[in-house]
Amino acid sequence: MTAYTAYSLRARLLALWFLLLASAAATAYLMFGFYSQSTAVQVAQAEVAVNRACREIIDRYAALARRSEGGIARAQLRPTVAAALDLYPGIEGGVWSSVEGPVAYAYPTYEGTGPKTDLPEAERESIAGVNAQALRVDHAVSLRRPSRTQVLLIQGCPLHGPEAGLTAWTMGRAHVNDGPAYTRFLAGLGFLAVTVLGSAAFLGWFLYGFSGRIARLEAALAAPRPDGEDLPHLDPTGERELDRLVDTLNAAGGRLREARARMVAAERLAAVGRLAASIAHEIRNPIAAMRLKAENALVSGDPARATVALESVLGQIARVDHLLRDLLSLTQARTLNRTPTDIAALLADCARLHEDLASARDVRIAIAAESLPRGDRPQIDGPQIARALDNLLLNALQHTPPGGRVRLAAERVTVDGAVRLHLRVSDTGSGIDPAIRGGLFEPFVTGRPDGTGLGLAIVREIALAHRGAVRLIDGEPETTFVLDLPWRPS
Repeated sequence: MTAYTAYSLRARLLALWFLLLASAAATAYLMFGFYSQSTAVQVAQAEVAVNRACREIIDRYAALARRSEGGIARAQLRPTVAAALDLYPGIEGGVWSSVEGPVAYAYPTYEGTGPKTDLPEAERESIAGVNAQALRVDHAVSLRRPSRTQVLLIQGCPLHGPEAGLTAWTMGRAHVNDGPAYTRFLAGLGFLAVTVLGSAAFLGWFLYGFSGRIARLEAALAAPRPDGEDLPHLDPTGERELDRLVDTLNAAGGRLREARARMVAAERLAAVGRLAASIAHEIRNPIAAMRLKAENALVSGDPARATVALESVLGQIARVDHLLRDLLSLTQARTLNRTPTDIAALLADCARLHEDLASARDVRIAIAAESLPRGDRPQIDGPQIARALDNLLLNALQHTPPGGRVRLAAERVTVDGAVRLHLRVSDTGSGIDPAIRGGLFEPFVTGRPDGTGLGLAIVREIALAHRGAVRLIDGEPETTFVLDLPWRPS
Protein backbone atom coordinates (compact mmCIF):
# COMPACT_ATOMS: atom_id res chain seq x y z
CA MET A 1 0.00 0.00 0.00
CA THR A 2 1.43 3.35 -1.05
CA ALA A 3 1.49 6.12 1.55
CA TYR A 4 0.74 9.64 0.36
CA THR A 5 1.69 12.84 2.18
CA ALA A 6 -0.77 15.70 1.77
CA TYR A 7 0.72 19.18 1.50
CA SER A 8 -1.46 22.27 1.75
CA LEU A 9 -1.51 24.95 -0.90
CA ARG A 10 -0.03 27.36 1.64
CA ALA A 11 2.96 25.06 2.20
CA ARG A 12 3.49 24.71 -1.54
CA LEU A 13 3.36 28.46 -2.14
CA LEU A 14 5.75 29.07 0.74
CA ALA A 15 8.08 26.46 -0.73
CA LEU A 16 7.80 28.25 -4.09
CA TRP A 17 8.67 31.57 -2.43
CA PHE A 18 11.70 30.02 -0.70
CA LEU A 19 12.83 28.62 -4.05
CA LEU A 20 12.43 32.09 -5.54
CA LEU A 21 14.43 33.55 -2.65
CA ALA A 22 17.16 30.94 -3.13
CA SER A 23 17.21 31.63 -6.87
CA ALA A 24 17.50 35.38 -6.20
CA ALA A 25 20.34 34.79 -3.73
CA ALA A 26 22.15 32.58 -6.25
CA THR A 27 21.65 35.19 -8.97
CA ALA A 28 22.97 37.95 -6.68
CA TYR A 29 25.99 35.79 -5.88
CA LEU A 30 26.65 35.22 -9.57
CA MET A 31 26.21 38.92 -10.31
CA PHE A 32 28.70 39.78 -7.59
CA GLY A 33 31.10 37.19 -9.01
CA PHE A 34 30.77 38.62 -12.49
CA TYR A 35 31.18 42.15 -11.16
CA SER A 36 34.26 41.10 -9.18
CA GLN A 37 35.69 39.46 -12.29
CA SER A 38 34.99 42.56 -14.35
CA THR A 39 36.62 44.69 -11.64
CA ALA A 40 39.66 42.44 -11.67
CA VAL A 41 39.82 42.74 -15.44
CA GLN A 42 39.62 46.52 -15.18
CA VAL A 43 42.47 46.57 -12.66
CA ALA A 44 44.56 44.24 -14.83
CA GLN A 45 43.93 46.36 -17.92
CA ALA A 46 44.85 49.52 -16.01
CA GLU A 47 47.99 47.82 -14.72
CA VAL A 48 48.98 46.80 -18.25
CA ALA A 49 48.45 50.39 -19.42
CA VAL A 50 50.61 51.73 -16.58
CA ASN A 51 53.36 49.24 -17.41
CA ARG A 52 53.30 50.06 -21.11
CA ALA A 53 53.29 53.78 -20.43
CA CYS A 54 56.39 53.38 -18.25
CA ARG A 55 58.04 51.31 -20.98
CA GLU A 56 57.13 53.98 -23.52
CA ILE A 57 58.90 56.63 -21.43
CA ILE A 58 62.00 54.39 -21.28
CA ASP A 59 62.01 53.95 -25.06
CA ARG A 60 61.58 57.65 -25.78
CA TYR A 61 64.21 58.57 -23.18
CA ALA A 62 66.66 56.14 -24.83
CA ALA A 63 65.97 57.68 -28.24
CA LEU A 64 66.48 61.15 -26.82
CA ALA A 65 69.78 60.06 -25.26
CA ARG A 66 71.05 58.76 -28.59
CA ARG A 67 70.24 62.06 -30.28
CA SER A 68 71.75 64.25 -27.53
CA GLU A 69 75.50 63.50 -27.46
CA GLY A 70 76.32 66.27 -25.01
CA GLY A 71 73.69 65.28 -22.41
CA ILE A 72 69.94 65.75 -21.93
CA ALA A 73 68.64 69.07 -20.73
CA ARG A 74 65.93 69.13 -18.08
CA ALA A 75 63.65 71.09 -20.41
CA GLN A 76 63.64 68.16 -22.86
CA LEU A 77 62.31 65.65 -20.34
CA ARG A 78 58.77 66.97 -19.94
CA PRO A 79 57.92 66.96 -23.68
CA THR A 80 59.34 63.45 -23.93
CA VAL A 81 57.15 62.20 -21.03
CA ALA A 82 54.10 64.03 -22.41
CA ALA A 83 54.58 62.47 -25.85
CA ALA A 84 54.86 59.00 -24.30
CA LEU A 85 51.80 59.35 -22.03
CA ASP A 86 49.67 60.92 -24.71
CA LEU A 87 49.10 57.38 -26.04
CA TYR A 88 47.60 56.16 -22.72
CA PRO A 89 44.47 57.98 -21.47
CA GLY A 90 44.16 58.37 -17.72
CA ILE A 91 47.91 57.77 -17.11
CA GLU A 92 50.15 60.40 -15.56
CA GLY A 93 53.88 60.16 -14.92
CA GLY A 94 57.30 61.73 -15.07
CA VAL A 95 61.03 61.39 -14.39
CA TRP A 96 62.45 61.12 -10.88
CA SER A 97 65.97 61.90 -9.73
CA SER A 98 67.40 60.25 -6.71
CA VAL A 99 69.05 63.58 -5.84
CA GLU A 100 66.56 66.27 -6.93
CA GLY A 101 63.29 64.35 -6.76
CA PRO A 102 60.76 65.05 -9.54
CA VAL A 103 62.46 66.62 -12.55
CA ALA A 104 59.63 66.18 -15.08
CA TYR A 105 55.88 65.63 -14.84
CA ALA A 106 53.11 65.32 -17.44
CA TYR A 107 49.44 64.36 -17.59
CA PRO A 108 48.47 65.02 -21.19
CA THR A 109 45.07 63.27 -21.06
CA TYR A 110 43.87 65.10 -17.94
CA GLU A 111 40.14 65.87 -18.32
CA GLY A 112 40.02 68.84 -15.97
CA THR A 113 40.14 72.52 -16.84
CA GLY A 114 43.50 73.38 -18.31
CA PRO A 115 46.70 71.30 -18.29
CA LYS A 116 47.79 69.59 -15.07
CA THR A 117 51.41 70.36 -14.27
CA ASP A 118 51.76 69.63 -10.55
CA LEU A 119 52.78 66.32 -9.07
CA PRO A 120 49.92 64.84 -6.93
CA GLU A 121 51.09 65.55 -3.38
CA ALA A 122 48.87 62.83 -1.83
CA GLU A 123 50.82 60.14 -3.67
CA ARG A 124 54.28 61.81 -3.50
CA GLU A 125 55.68 59.46 -0.86
CA SER A 126 54.41 56.38 -2.70
CA ILE A 127 55.95 57.62 -5.98
CA ALA A 128 59.23 58.35 -4.25
CA GLY A 129 59.28 54.90 -2.63
CA VAL A 130 58.58 53.06 -5.92
CA ASN A 131 61.29 55.02 -7.76
CA ALA A 132 63.86 54.43 -5.02
CA GLN A 133 63.13 50.71 -5.07
CA ALA A 134 63.28 50.54 -8.88
CA LEU A 135 66.65 52.32 -8.82
CA ARG A 136 67.94 49.98 -6.15
CA VAL A 137 66.91 46.69 -7.84
CA ASP A 138 67.54 48.08 -11.35
CA HIS A 139 64.27 46.84 -12.86
CA ALA A 140 60.62 47.84 -12.98
CA VAL A 141 58.74 47.88 -9.64
CA SER A 142 54.93 48.07 -9.30
CA LEU A 143 52.74 49.22 -6.43
CA ARG A 144 49.04 48.45 -6.06
CA ARG A 145 47.11 50.35 -3.37
CA PRO A 146 43.39 49.60 -3.23
CA SER A 147 40.75 51.80 -1.56
CA ARG A 148 36.94 51.68 -1.36
CA THR A 149 36.27 53.14 -4.79
CA GLN A 150 39.53 52.69 -6.71
CA VAL A 151 42.88 50.92 -6.98
CA LEU A 152 45.95 53.14 -7.29
CA LEU A 153 48.62 51.68 -9.63
CA ILE A 154 52.20 53.05 -9.67
CA GLN A 155 55.21 51.71 -11.55
CA GLY A 156 58.81 52.84 -11.43
CA CYS A 157 61.37 51.98 -14.17
CA PRO A 158 65.10 52.74 -14.09
CA LEU A 159 66.41 54.99 -16.91
CA HIS A 160 69.80 54.12 -18.39
CA GLY A 161 71.48 57.07 -20.02
CA PRO A 162 74.07 59.79 -19.62
CA GLU A 163 72.76 60.80 -16.19
CA ALA A 164 72.73 58.33 -13.32
CA GLY A 165 70.02 58.06 -10.66
CA LEU A 166 67.07 58.76 -12.94
CA THR A 167 63.87 56.65 -13.02
CA ALA A 168 60.63 56.93 -14.98
CA TRP A 169 57.36 56.49 -13.20
CA THR A 170 53.73 56.16 -14.29
CA MET A 171 50.51 56.18 -12.28
CA GLY A 172 46.90 55.28 -13.07
CA ARG A 173 43.66 54.54 -11.25
CA ALA A 174 41.19 51.70 -11.76
CA HIS A 175 37.69 52.64 -10.47
CA VAL A 176 36.19 49.52 -8.87
CA ASN A 177 33.08 50.74 -7.01
CA ASP A 178 32.24 53.60 -9.25
CA GLY A 179 31.27 54.16 -12.78
CA PRO A 180 28.76 52.46 -15.15
CA ALA A 181 29.64 48.88 -14.15
CA TYR A 182 29.06 49.62 -10.49
CA THR A 183 25.81 51.41 -11.32
CA ARG A 184 24.59 48.43 -13.34
CA PHE A 185 25.56 46.10 -10.50
CA LEU A 186 23.60 48.15 -7.95
CA ALA A 187 20.64 48.39 -10.33
CA GLY A 188 20.64 44.60 -10.75
CA LEU A 189 20.74 44.03 -7.00
CA GLY A 190 17.96 46.57 -6.50
CA PHE A 191 15.83 44.86 -9.12
CA LEU A 192 16.40 41.51 -7.43
CA ALA A 193 15.46 42.95 -4.04
CA VAL A 194 12.30 44.53 -5.45
CA THR A 195 11.42 41.24 -7.17
CA VAL A 196 11.86 39.19 -4.01
CA LEU A 197 10.02 41.67 -1.78
CA GLY A 198 7.30 42.11 -4.37
CA SER A 199 6.83 38.36 -4.74
CA ALA A 200 6.75 37.99 -0.94
CA ALA A 201 4.12 40.72 -0.65
CA PHE A 202 2.07 39.23 -3.49
CA LEU A 203 2.26 35.70 -2.08
CA GLY A 204 1.39 36.99 1.40
CA TRP A 205 -1.60 38.88 0.03
CA PHE A 206 -2.66 35.85 -2.02
CA LEU A 207 -2.23 33.43 0.89
CA TYR A 208 -4.14 35.72 3.25
CA GLY A 209 -7.04 36.13 0.85
CA PHE A 210 -7.06 32.49 -0.26
CA SER A 211 -6.85 31.21 3.33
CA GLY A 212 -9.72 33.50 4.32
CA ARG A 213 -11.89 32.18 1.50
CA ILE A 214 -11.04 28.58 2.41
CA ALA A 215 -11.84 29.32 6.07
CA ARG A 216 -15.22 30.78 5.09
CA LEU A 217 -16.00 27.71 3.00
CA GLU A 218 -14.98 25.41 5.89
CA ALA A 219 -17.15 27.41 8.31
CA ALA A 220 -20.12 27.27 5.94
CA LEU A 221 -19.71 23.51 5.48
CA ALA A 222 -19.23 22.87 9.22
CA ALA A 223 -22.05 25.14 10.41
CA PRO A 224 -25.05 23.30 11.94
CA ARG A 225 -28.00 23.17 9.58
CA PRO A 226 -31.41 22.97 11.28
CA ASP A 227 -33.06 21.99 8.01
CA GLY A 228 -31.06 18.74 7.95
CA GLU A 229 -29.33 19.42 4.65
CA ASP A 230 -26.17 17.49 3.97
CA LEU A 231 -24.62 20.28 1.87
CA PRO A 232 -25.50 23.97 2.33
CA HIS A 233 -25.74 26.46 -0.50
CA LEU A 234 -22.33 28.17 -0.69
CA ASP A 235 -21.87 31.79 -1.73
CA PRO A 236 -19.26 32.70 -4.39
CA THR A 237 -15.80 33.50 -3.02
CA GLY A 238 -14.57 35.79 -5.77
CA GLU A 239 -11.76 33.35 -6.63
CA ARG A 240 -12.36 31.79 -10.04
CA GLU A 241 -10.90 28.37 -9.22
CA LEU A 242 -12.70 28.17 -5.87
CA ASP A 243 -15.96 29.35 -7.42
CA ARG A 244 -15.84 26.43 -9.85
CA LEU A 245 -15.60 24.13 -6.83
CA VAL A 246 -18.41 26.06 -5.10
CA ASP A 247 -20.64 25.68 -8.17
CA THR A 248 -19.88 21.97 -8.27
CA LEU A 249 -20.70 21.56 -4.56
CA ASN A 250 -23.92 23.55 -4.94
CA ALA A 251 -24.93 21.40 -7.90
CA ALA A 252 -24.07 18.23 -5.97
CA GLY A 253 -26.07 19.52 -3.01
CA GLY A 254 -29.06 20.13 -5.25
CA ARG A 255 -28.84 16.63 -6.70
CA LEU A 256 -28.45 15.20 -3.19
CA ARG A 257 -31.53 17.05 -1.97
CA GLU A 258 -33.54 15.80 -4.93
CA ALA A 259 -32.33 12.25 -4.34
CA ARG A 260 -33.11 12.55 -0.64
CA ALA A 261 -36.59 13.82 -1.40
CA ARG A 262 -37.22 10.90 -3.75
CA MET A 263 -35.80 8.46 -1.18
CA VAL A 264 -37.91 9.97 1.61
CA ALA A 265 -41.01 9.73 -0.57
CA ALA A 266 -40.24 6.11 -1.38
CA GLU A 267 -39.52 5.28 2.24
CA ARG A 268 -42.68 7.06 3.32
CA LEU A 269 -44.74 5.09 0.84
CA ALA A 270 -43.12 1.84 1.95
CA ALA A 271 -43.64 2.78 5.60
CA VAL A 272 -47.30 3.57 4.92
CA GLY A 273 -47.66 0.14 3.34
CA ARG A 274 -46.01 -1.59 6.28
CA LEU A 275 -48.00 0.48 8.75
CA ALA A 276 -51.28 -0.28 7.00
CA ALA A 277 -50.51 -4.00 6.99
CA SER A 278 -49.53 -3.93 10.66
CA ILE A 279 -52.61 -1.91 11.63
CA ALA A 280 -54.85 -4.27 9.71
CA HIS A 281 -53.25 -7.22 11.49
CA GLU A 282 -53.51 -5.60 14.93
CA ILE A 283 -57.16 -4.57 14.45
CA ARG A 284 -58.27 -7.77 12.71
CA ASN A 285 -57.45 -9.92 15.73
CA PRO A 286 -59.65 -7.97 18.22
CA ILE A 287 -62.44 -7.74 15.66
CA ALA A 288 -62.29 -11.49 15.06
CA ALA A 289 -62.39 -12.12 18.81
CA MET A 290 -65.36 -9.74 19.25
CA ARG A 291 -67.22 -11.35 16.37
CA LEU A 292 -66.68 -14.84 17.78
CA LYS A 293 -67.87 -13.79 21.22
CA ALA A 294 -70.96 -12.05 19.77
CA GLU A 295 -71.89 -15.04 17.60
CA ASN A 296 -71.53 -17.44 20.54
CA ALA A 297 -73.69 -15.20 22.73
CA LEU A 298 -76.43 -15.07 20.09
CA VAL A 299 -76.43 -18.82 19.58
CA SER A 300 -76.37 -19.80 23.26
CA GLY A 301 -79.28 -17.64 24.46
CA ASP A 302 -77.73 -17.69 27.95
CA PRO A 303 -77.81 -14.16 29.53
CA ALA A 304 -74.76 -14.91 31.70
CA ARG A 305 -72.79 -15.99 28.70
CA ALA A 306 -73.91 -12.89 26.82
CA THR A 307 -72.67 -10.72 29.71
CA VAL A 308 -69.26 -12.40 29.60
CA ALA A 309 -69.16 -11.93 25.83
CA LEU A 310 -69.97 -8.21 26.14
CA GLU A 311 -67.23 -7.76 28.75
CA SER A 312 -64.76 -9.46 26.39
CA VAL A 313 -65.92 -7.21 23.54
CA LEU A 314 -65.38 -4.13 25.73
CA GLY A 315 -61.85 -5.36 26.56
CA GLN A 316 -61.05 -5.77 22.87
CA ILE A 317 -62.48 -2.30 22.15
CA ALA A 318 -60.19 -0.86 24.85
CA ARG A 319 -57.26 -2.66 23.24
CA VAL A 320 -58.10 -1.14 19.84
CA ASP A 321 -58.53 2.31 21.44
CA HIS A 322 -55.12 2.06 23.12
CA LEU A 323 -53.58 1.02 19.80
CA LEU A 324 -55.14 3.96 17.98
CA ARG A 325 -54.00 6.45 20.64
CA ASP A 326 -50.45 5.14 20.38
CA LEU A 327 -50.60 5.41 16.60
CA LEU A 328 -51.76 9.04 16.85
CA SER A 329 -48.96 9.79 19.29
CA LEU A 330 -46.46 8.21 16.90
CA THR A 331 -47.60 10.08 13.79
CA GLN A 332 -48.48 13.53 15.14
CA ALA A 333 -45.88 16.30 14.84
CA ARG A 334 -44.24 17.10 18.16
CA THR A 335 -43.84 20.70 19.26
CA LEU A 336 -41.19 20.94 21.94
CA ASN A 337 -41.43 23.19 24.98
CA ARG A 338 -37.86 23.19 26.20
CA THR A 339 -37.25 24.33 29.75
CA PRO A 340 -34.41 23.80 32.24
CA THR A 341 -35.37 20.48 33.82
CA ASP A 342 -34.39 18.85 37.11
CA ILE A 343 -33.37 15.42 35.85
CA ALA A 344 -33.07 13.84 39.30
CA ALA A 345 -36.65 14.83 40.10
CA LEU A 346 -37.80 13.61 36.69
CA LEU A 347 -36.27 10.16 37.29
CA ALA A 348 -37.78 10.01 40.80
CA ASP A 349 -41.27 10.84 39.47
CA CYS A 350 -40.94 8.18 36.77
CA ALA A 351 -39.87 5.55 39.33
CA ARG A 352 -42.69 6.55 41.72
CA LEU A 353 -45.25 6.18 38.91
CA HIS A 354 -44.30 2.52 38.40
CA GLU A 355 -43.48 1.51 41.96
CA ASP A 356 -46.75 -0.47 42.33
CA LEU A 357 -45.97 -2.57 39.26
CA ALA A 358 -42.39 -3.03 40.43
CA SER A 359 -43.59 -4.19 43.86
CA ALA A 360 -46.08 -6.58 42.32
CA ARG A 361 -43.33 -8.13 40.20
CA ASP A 362 -40.80 -8.07 43.06
CA VAL A 363 -38.41 -5.82 41.05
CA ARG A 364 -36.32 -3.08 42.61
CA ILE A 365 -35.92 0.33 40.90
CA ALA A 366 -32.61 2.16 41.49
CA ILE A 367 -31.82 5.77 40.54
CA ALA A 368 -28.34 7.22 39.85
CA ALA A 369 -28.11 10.93 39.03
CA GLU A 370 -25.48 12.17 41.51
CA SER A 371 -22.92 13.15 38.83
CA LEU A 372 -25.15 15.83 37.26
CA PRO A 373 -24.12 19.46 37.94
CA ARG A 374 -26.46 21.23 40.33
CA GLY A 375 -26.38 24.69 38.82
CA ASP A 376 -26.70 23.74 35.14
CA ARG A 377 -29.89 21.98 34.01
CA PRO A 378 -30.48 20.60 30.51
CA GLN A 379 -33.10 22.26 28.34
CA ILE A 380 -35.56 19.54 27.32
CA ASP A 381 -39.32 19.00 27.05
CA GLY A 382 -39.86 17.38 30.45
CA PRO A 383 -43.29 15.78 29.85
CA GLN A 384 -42.24 14.19 26.57
CA ILE A 385 -38.97 12.85 27.98
CA ALA A 386 -40.98 11.54 30.96
CA ARG A 387 -43.23 9.64 28.55
CA ALA A 388 -40.19 8.17 26.76
CA LEU A 389 -38.74 7.08 30.12
CA ASP A 390 -42.13 5.60 31.10
CA ASN A 391 -42.12 3.42 27.99
CA LEU A 392 -38.51 2.29 28.56
CA LEU A 393 -39.12 1.64 32.26
CA LEU A 394 -42.34 -0.27 31.57
CA ASN A 395 -40.54 -2.48 29.04
CA ALA A 396 -37.73 -3.08 31.54
CA LEU A 397 -40.17 -4.04 34.32
CA GLN A 398 -42.06 -6.40 32.03
CA HIS A 399 -38.83 -8.20 31.02
CA THR A 400 -37.17 -8.36 34.47
CA PRO A 401 -37.73 -11.54 36.50
CA PRO A 402 -38.71 -11.44 40.20
CA GLY A 403 -35.84 -10.41 42.42
CA GLY A 404 -34.23 -8.43 39.59
CA ARG A 405 -33.35 -4.76 39.34
CA VAL A 406 -34.11 -1.88 36.98
CA ARG A 407 -31.75 1.08 37.06
CA LEU A 408 -32.46 4.66 35.95
CA ALA A 409 -29.27 6.73 35.47
CA ALA A 410 -28.38 10.16 34.10
CA GLU A 411 -25.01 11.68 33.26
CA ARG A 412 -23.57 14.67 31.47
CA VAL A 413 -20.99 13.76 28.79
CA THR A 414 -19.01 15.59 26.11
CA VAL A 415 -18.97 14.06 22.62
CA ASP A 416 -16.89 15.73 19.86
CA GLY A 417 -16.90 18.99 21.83
CA ALA A 418 -20.69 19.00 22.34
CA VAL A 419 -22.31 18.58 25.77
CA ARG A 420 -24.89 15.77 25.84
CA LEU A 421 -27.37 14.29 28.33
CA HIS A 422 -27.39 10.49 28.54
CA LEU A 423 -30.44 8.87 30.20
CA ARG A 424 -29.92 5.13 30.79
CA VAL A 425 -32.54 2.49 31.54
CA SER A 426 -31.03 -0.93 32.26
CA ASP A 427 -32.47 -4.17 33.62
CA THR A 428 -31.27 -7.60 34.67
CA GLY A 429 -33.68 -9.42 32.39
CA SER A 430 -32.94 -12.00 29.72
CA GLY A 431 -32.11 -9.45 27.03
CA ILE A 432 -33.48 -8.71 23.55
CA ASP A 433 -34.37 -11.46 21.13
CA PRO A 434 -31.71 -11.33 18.33
CA ALA A 435 -34.45 -11.83 15.75
CA ILE A 436 -35.95 -8.39 16.45
CA ARG A 437 -32.82 -6.37 17.29
CA GLY A 438 -32.47 -4.97 13.77
CA GLY A 439 -35.97 -3.43 13.75
CA LEU A 440 -36.33 -2.88 17.48
CA PHE A 441 -37.44 0.76 17.15
CA GLU A 442 -39.78 0.18 14.20
CA PRO A 443 -43.56 0.21 14.79
CA PHE A 444 -45.25 -3.12 15.67
CA VAL A 445 -41.93 -4.87 16.42
CA THR A 446 -42.33 -6.56 19.82
CA GLY A 447 -41.19 -9.63 21.69
CA ARG A 448 -44.36 -9.92 23.84
CA PRO A 449 -47.58 -11.54 22.63
CA ASP A 450 -49.68 -8.84 24.31
CA GLY A 451 -47.51 -5.93 23.14
CA THR A 452 -48.29 -3.50 20.31
CA GLY A 453 -44.66 -2.75 19.42
CA LEU A 454 -45.27 1.00 19.49
CA GLY A 455 -43.58 1.95 22.78
CA LEU A 456 -39.99 2.01 21.51
CA ALA A 457 -41.09 3.64 18.26
CA ILE A 458 -42.63 6.48 20.29
CA VAL A 459 -39.39 6.78 22.30
CA ARG A 460 -37.43 7.11 19.06
CA GLU A 461 -39.74 9.85 17.75
CA ILE A 462 -39.41 11.82 21.01
CA ALA A 463 -35.60 11.51 20.85
CA LEU A 464 -35.52 12.62 17.21
CA ALA A 465 -37.75 15.61 18.01
CA HIS A 466 -35.03 16.67 20.52
CA ARG A 467 -32.36 16.16 17.81
CA GLY A 468 -31.14 13.19 19.76
CA ALA A 469 -31.25 9.41 19.45
CA VAL A 470 -32.11 6.27 21.36
CA ARG A 471 -30.11 3.08 21.05
CA LEU A 472 -29.56 -0.30 22.61
CA ILE A 473 -26.02 -0.60 23.99
CA ASP A 474 -24.18 -3.74 22.89
CA GLY A 475 -21.70 -5.54 25.11
CA GLU A 476 -23.26 -4.44 28.42
CA PRO A 477 -23.82 -7.04 31.17
CA GLU A 478 -27.38 -5.71 31.50
CA THR A 479 -29.95 -4.79 28.86
CA THR A 480 -29.35 -1.06 28.53
CA PHE A 481 -31.17 1.59 26.51
CA VAL A 482 -29.68 5.10 26.24
CA LEU A 483 -31.48 8.32 25.37
CA ASP A 484 -28.78 10.57 23.89
CA LEU A 485 -29.99 14.21 23.96
CA PRO A 486 -28.29 17.58 23.45
CA TRP A 487 -27.84 19.47 26.73
CA ARG A 488 -29.00 22.63 25.00
CA PRO A 489 -30.59 23.08 21.56
CA SER A 490 -28.12 24.13 18.85
